[in-house]
Amino acid sequence: MDAPSRPAARVARCRLVLHGKHAADAALRALVGRVRAGGVDASVRVTWEAGDAARFAIEAAEEGLPLVLAGGGDGTLNEVAGALAALQRDADALPALGVLPLGTANDFATSAAIPADPAAALDLALQAAPRPVDAVRVHAGDVERWFLNVATGGFGTEATVETPDELKRTLGRLAYLLTGLARFGALKSARGRFRGKGFAWEGEFLVLALGNGRSAGGGHALCPDALLDDGLLDVAILPAPEQNLLGEVLGTLFREGRAGLEENAIRVRVPELELQADEGLALNLDGEPLEGSRFRIAVVPRRLRMVLPRECGLLS
Repeated sequence: MDAPSRPAARVARCRLVLHGKHAADAALRALVGRVRAGGVDASVRVTWEAGDAARFAIEAAEEGLPLVLAGGGDGTLNEVAGALAALQRDADALPALGVLPLGTANDFATSAAIPADPAAALDLALQAAPRPVDAVRVHAGDVERWFLNVATGGFGTEATVETPDELKRTLGRLAYLLTGLARFGALKSARGRFRGKGFAWEGEFLVLALGNGRSAGGGHALCPDALLDDGLLDVAILPAPEQNLLGEVLGTLFREGRAGLEENAIRVRVPELELQADEGLALNLDGEPLEGSRFRIAVVPRRLRMVLPRECGLLS
């Protein structure tokens, strides 16, 4: 019996922005070939160095392509989404954004219920209608950056940024936990002043999470109630505990994720936030660090259109 045919693609053209380490993936090459044989003009651009993914996304927008796929991990998605969000165009005039999750953690794709199987993820991107989603704009001095999923600061940032690629490839998400555990002896808190609509807090903190999406650092649900389309930023601040309670609090955070934050963290939802850290701070935007001492963070409602599954729990 013949295999059932795939549903017809909704778009006739698309651009796949592919992380360079997947360029030699024979199965992925065959998948793109099948899509082309089905009548879709699927062009591929392979990244070589930082900035390539953003440049390729902008090129696709300038060519008027209806769909851009971010093929890689959360960092690739961040670069593509940020480049599109920064363009001076209405969301309807931008390409829709799809995700081909090929990274280690795939935090955004997992929490958005995007299939882990590349063929299924590609079918979704080509066949489903895009939905409007928020993006988050961050200013640190004169630098403007964007994120789509979660920004973290403090201990979580260090653990994610310092996890070696080889360890990620070997151990997957467990690598983030092991890196975090290895840093226990070098931990120190950061001090920050936070201001938002109806919210002000100042003090020492270990972990900061700013969520448009929900999960970061290899599957930890740091902002478990965040939505992509509500115009709000979910803020979770883990104040620095007394020294004798440090191991207990961080152990709870790693083991229990949501429960750990609910038990120990300050949580608030605001459309924008100002953060000042006099000694400087690195914010990890979807896995990409941004350093500064003063940050202005604002949700831009319905800035992008994304192709997401019906069962995506991140939409209101």
